[in-house]
Parts: sequence; C-alpha cells; structure tokens
Amino acid sequence: MNRVITTLYIVVFVGFGLTACFLFIDARAEYDRLRQMEAGNRQRLAEAQTRLQEQERILERLRTDPAYVEKVIFRRWGYAKPDQVIFDFRNEARAP
Repeated sequence: MNRVITTLYIVVFVGFGLTACFLFIDARAEYDRLRQMEAGNRQRLAEAQTRLQEQERILERLRTDPAYVEKVIFRRWGYAKPDQVIFDFRNEARAP
C-alpha cells in the first residue's frame, strides 16, 4: 500500500512538473512574441516622432517665413504673382 501511494505521488508530481514546463514554454514564447511586437512598435513610434518633428518645423516656417509660404503656394497650387507667367509642361505630349 505504501508503494502504491508513493508511486501515485510521483506520477502526480511528474504530471504537475510537465504541465508547468509546458506552460512555462508557452509563456516564454508569448513573451518573446510580445518583445518583438514592442520593438516594432518602438520603431514605428520613432519614425512617427521624426515625421511629427518635420511637420512641426514646416508649420513653424509657414507661420513665420513669408518667402517659404510663397514658395509652397507656387509649387503646390501653381499660383503666381501678377507679373509672372507660368509654363506647365507636365501634361504635354512629347513629339516623336
């Protein structure tokens, strides 16, 4: 009877040990996956912060630099001063 109880305890203990081992391996894999996801998110955050700084710099120039505003208006919308003539060759068909 003593031997049966000892064997039963050993089987239960080994079962708990194997279950804990599998749970640990699964938790470790999840942890590694989350760390990789965090690294990707940190990289995207750094890129977004860089873009934000660039946009803030452009916004500040738009607020304070009239020459820059004029340049942006000319490039984006093709506006010109009353004494200027704009030639737009972007949509012209090329001669053979």
